[in-house]
Amino acid sequence: MTSSTSLTELSFTVSGRIARPPAQVYEAVADPEQLSRYFTTGGAKGRLTPGADVTWDFADFPGAFPVTVTEADPHRRLAIEWEGEATTGEKGVTRTVFEFESIDSGQRTLVTITETSWQPTPEGAKAAFGNCEGWTGMLAALKAWVEHGINLREGFYR
Repeated sequence: MTSSTSLTELSFTVSGRIARPPAQVYEAVADPEQLSRYFTTGGAKGRLTPGADVTWDFADFPGAFPVTVTEADPHRRLAIEWEGEATTGEKGVTRTVFEFESIDSGQRTLVTITETSWQPTPEGAKAAFGNCEGWTGMLAALKAWVEHGINLREGFYR
């Protein structure tokens, strides 16, 4: 079977449910102090607000990564761009969107993370799969942190 449409970009979406209200879950992502406790194993600097000077550092990928916040709708949505390999855009970045949906009368939050902008090449697929793994781990770590105050990544990478 052949198709007249061709693949122009790789992307993925991961999601999970967290037993806390959207405001609390959003804050755990936007606040660099909290993000540093469960995700950015080398630390985060700068709150996720448009125009902020934000960097994320990871023990498993040493060196601070600049993060550009392109959208922030408190308790609902965050969008960032950051450097990537084999990306489709001229700027060499990927776009990541975090959505926080209130479920169960506001008692829980459905967090959906979508990252886009990789080339449909072996290099692009490798980069996309690596980031998909990272965001899936982030969701699990976010759940453990927000619901139980546990840092799942502590000692995991060093």
